[in-house]
Amino acid sequence: MKKVFLDGSAGTTGLRIRERLEKRADIELISLPEELRKDISARKSAINSADFVFLCLPDSAAAEAAELCENDTTVIIDASTAHRTADGWTYGFPELKGQREKLVASKRIANPGCHASGFIALVAPLADKGIIKADSQLSCFSVTGYSGGGKKMIADYEPIKDNLLRAPRQYGLTQNHKHLPEMAKLCGLKKPPVFSPIVAPFYAGMEVCVPVSPIELGVSKAEIAEIYKDYYKGGLVAYAENPDEDGFLSAAALTGRDDMELSVIGNDERAVLVARFDNLGKGASGAAVQNMNLLMGIDEKTGLNTKGTAK
Repeated sequence: MKKVFLDGSAGTTGLRIRERLEKRADIELISLPEELRKDISARKSAINSADFVFLCLPDSAAAEAAELCENDTTVIIDASTAHRTADGWTYGFPELKGQREKLVASKRIANPGCHASGFIALVAPLADKGIIKADSQLSCFSVTGYSGGGKKMIADYEPIKDNLLRAPRQYGLTQNHKHLPEMAKLCGLKKPPVFSPIVAPFYAGMEVCVPVSPIELGVSKAEIAEIYKDYYKGGLVAYAENPDEDGFLSAAALTGRDDMELSVIGNDERAVLVARFDNLGKGASGAAVQNMNLLMGIDEKTGLNTKGTAK
């Protein structure tokens, strides 16, 4: 039985990780009483007594918490942005080429960002084939449920009092979104994409879209689909044929699940690469648990909701 400590378990991601783990017989959760939840000494003791630690904290607090670990056996999985492009940390997206082997040999895992997960899943295989060049200037728009904004945003939307919240809202307007560095680095891009994240009035779900012209990339729409099918075998990412719902494509299609579906829609001249998943699933807590499972040497889908098992 593995001992697990969630540092920052009161947040949305931490609560969802706890939901997945507290039902498992192979996990013992280390808990601190409320009065010690922010006590440095108590947290340090818990971190160093655990086999796995999930950091569900703001960036600066996550960086400080990682420094509290004084042994070489505890695995730290950081759900914040703090270490996603940092040396000595492994990016926690095992479906990427060669990444699974790096993960199982690592003690420091940086869990991917939600928007970044979809972009990287779509772009990395094409970059690996040389179809998307390192100096490409891509664009990306991504629709997410409001749970991705954490407790404050959830409180803003439940119930909705401001009429502006009843429609989708674009944010990250300065083109300095915190996911951009990992989006560029993991895809080998010299320039981050022009990124338009959008929060909409639904709780959970995500649809990340990258517009491309297959013919200008030197391939067909069908060839891109075949690249995805060949690249993603196993894991929690798979290609979905004909994903639309009577001509529509909902960002909530995979809500409650921990897997991700990729599709190519459009035609050879104008196509959209689409990744759909739950921003709290494969976009956050589901991915974190998947990474822990891999380091435990067990089926990576243990305790997760995948296709056919969604609630």
